[in-house]
Amino acid sequence: MKSASRFLILLLGLTLALAALLAVEALRATRSHRVTAERALRDYATVAAWEFLSAFDVTLQRAASAALGPVAGNPAASPYDSLPSAAALGPAGDSLLPCQPAAADSHFTFSLDLRTGALATRGGAPSPALRAWLRDTIVAAAGNEPLGPSRSGIVWGPDGAAAGTVAVYAVKTVRYNGYAAHEAPLAVYGVATCRSAFAPLFAAIVARHALLPAQVAGGLPNARLVSLAVLDPAGRPLFRSGPPGGAYAGDPASNPGSIAVRASLPADVAGQLIVARPATRLPLLLGLLVLTAGLTAIAARQLRREHELVRLRNDFTSSVSHELRTPLTQILLFGETLELGRAAGEDERRQALAIIVQEARRLTHLVENVLHLSRAERQMVRVTPALMPLAPLLREIAERFAALAGSAAVRLRTELDDSLFAAVDAAALHQIVINLLDNAVKYGGSGPIT
Repeated sequence: MKSASRFLILLLGLTLALAALLAVEALRATRSHRVTAERALRDYATVAAWEFLSAFDVTLQRAASAALGPVAGNPAASPYDSLPSAAALGPAGDSLLPCQPAAADSHFTFSLDLRTGALATRGGAPSPALRAWLRDTIVAAAGNEPLGPSRSGIVWGPDGAAAGTVAVYAVKTVRYNGYAAHEAPLAVYGVATCRSAFAPLFAAIVARHALLPAQVAGGLPNARLVSLAVLDPAGRPLFRSGPPGGAYAGDPASNPGSIAVRASLPADVAGQLIVARPATRLPLLLGLLVLTAGLTAIAARQLRREHELVRLRNDFTSSVSHELRTPLTQILLFGETLELGRAAGEDERRQALAIIVQEARRLTHLVENVLHLSRAERQMVRVTPALMPLAPLLREIAERFAALAGSAAVRLRTELDDSLFAAVDAAALHQIVINLLDNAVKYGGSGPIT
């Protein structure tokens, strides 16, 4: 029994340790997942910044091509061809990136002849310093940068005379068809505008373009999902959108000479992304750990109670064995006396028979107690109370117990009320009263029992 109990205790301890280990591993996995999710959210913000920058470049090139392409789009046949003036850009150039609000002196079209360095403007009155900056900057940009398919670019005015001015330009080239056909810059046509002209363009990009993949955004609009901050090359703010206070900021996206974009995801919407934060099972695992600990505690308590019951049963068995030995010895002794004819007379034979009957009754009483305990353990005891007078029942019990009491030099006295009725089970009451009287005889000393 002890080895089985020890094995059960060991098994319960291992179960609790395993549940605790699973909870610790789940906690570690949750922390690791949180770190991975936060890194993924920052990567999403970086992706959104690059998507915005790419959409801006494409949108600006399309707008510049539509406004400046009719004049600068076709290469010249000869470097000596006459060039259109700035006025040739017409209404298309005037409508490209208008200032917000409109300012006549802040928006103008220009043309720059790279052969002579002559700068012509239309629609505004730039200062000499602004003209000098524009000429120097455009000449350097058009002469040093390789000509791509778009042949367009953008320059941002620094602090000083050109502060707040932005120039969007397209390069007109001349084509040489010699041994290796190539193109060379011939002139530049463009629009000089203010920084505020880009705010509507930025807002349109946010509204029209998906800055995050559809499987990530889950249908959430960009204006609610992504916080954007657009800066010029000098780090000055140009545009902001989305909810403030982004908790997960990505790396800034920027191209040389172009804008810089910083994107972040607010904490209150980051959890709504489809692949950002899958549901954690940590509460379930913690609940299972608590349940396992509770079951272990209940099992330990039941095991302790079982040990106590086993101890009580062993004590009862030892006590019953001792109690059974005494009446059996008496019955055997006086039975052999009668069998061998050792009784001196009729009085001794009657006394021997009386002792045999008395000890047999005590033995019957002990056996009934054992059987009653066995039936109680097997839940076979059925109590059926019925209304009956108590005096006759108690009087009968007292008369049957009187012989046992007399053998212990104890007198039994009864005071019964014949008018007393109660709903009792006769057999159960008989057993209870007999046990009480027996304990009184054993431990109460000599004298009357009332």
